[in-house]
Amino acid sequence: MSSPSAPHHAATKRDGIPLGKIAGIPVYLAYSWFVIAGFTVIVYGPAVLVQFPGLGLGAYFVAFGYALLLAVSVLVHELAHALSAKAFKWPTEKIVLNLWGGHTQFQNFTASPGRAVVVAMAGPASNFILAGALAPFVFGHAFHGVVEMLANILMWANFLIGIFNVLPGTPLDGGRLVESAVWKATGSQDRGTIAAGWSGRVIAVALFLWFIARPFLSGERLDINLMLITLLVCGFLWMGASSSIQHGRLRSRLYLVSAGGLADPAVGIPNSASVADVVAMSPEGRPAVVICGPDGKPQGVVDTSAAAAVPPYALATTPVTAVAHALAAGAYVPEWSKGQELIQYLARLDGNEYAVVDHNGMVTGLLRQQAVVTAITGKEARGGGRA
Repeated sequence: MSSPSAPHHAATKRDGIPLGKIAGIPVYLAYSWFVIAGFTVIVYGPAVLVQFPGLGLGAYFVAFGYALLLAVSVLVHELAHALSAKAFKWPTEKIVLNLWGGHTQFQNFTASPGRAVVVAMAGPASNFILAGALAPFVFGHAFHGVVEMLANILMWANFLIGIFNVLPGTPLDGGRLVESAVWKATGSQDRGTIAAGWSGRVIAVALFLWFIARPFLSGERLDINLMLITLLVCGFLWMGASSSIQHGRLRSRLYLVSAGGLADPAVGIPNSASVADVVAMSPEGRPAVVICGPDGKPQGVVDTSAAAAVPPYALATTPVTAVAHALAAGAYVPEWSKGQELIQYLARLDGNEYAVVDHNGMVTGLLRQQAVVTAITGKEARGGGRA
């Protein structure tokens, strides 16, 4: 579900440190990136010092330089996604470099199985190109000392990043291959997304079994660093795969979300009316009563319990506004709104009730947030808030 754009300062605080724009695409460095950078320095710094003891503390700066080069590799990977998407006129909202590498967030677009694969595979392809570009210099021993060491490890890192990302499971880029194949075969992107998520879970379990369970059961000594990295990667894969499965299931139920179909019956009444008019229109509290301003736009909803508490002798003199609560500004939707379009619109509104109007602007229903959440998830909504 998309949300309205936040002010620039809020977006910067949430996404991390703004690094500027590349090809018009905002790039952020998430604060979580410093965690993986610190881990790289702690783990890789001593190895550099062993190989180059004369560097002293400089070995740790070299390790930090390696972390920066990896960030650049990830940036190239994400830019490949963004620029290939731009060729299909898919708008890119931002690129964020974070603890897990990075991600490219797109705005709404219409995809196809083939184009989804092209955009997904552009990322790993960029890493293979970087590794290939470094290979002649590394194998030709064009560099020496620290530079040679960094070039060598950067070449292999990009090669492994490319290999890892083409594994066929979400949230890896290779998951798009599974998603697109199932999408093409079944005509349902949602089924493809769910299949790719399950494939991602299988990969997470396989990595855990191979790098942790297998050596442990065979009595081998476990490398602590490798075990920690494996656990982090498996956790990342499992969470991403589970999120993919959940999103696929939610999207598959979007056809159930229709303003007209989910709304309770309602009628509109001018805000100049009295409670007596409400009782006449809705003698038993049904249909719901929505009060409208002079321009005909919905402003509030009559509270049936408050209306019922008004004494009979005061019905005609009590204004309807005295027994109503206000709707959020603009909280009304056309009765033909449905699916993703409706969800995106409701996400921009406060409150949990929305008047439903017909082509003439007349109130025909009252849509409650709980009905929308239940239609999407199959579970009852808890409390109020946004849709």
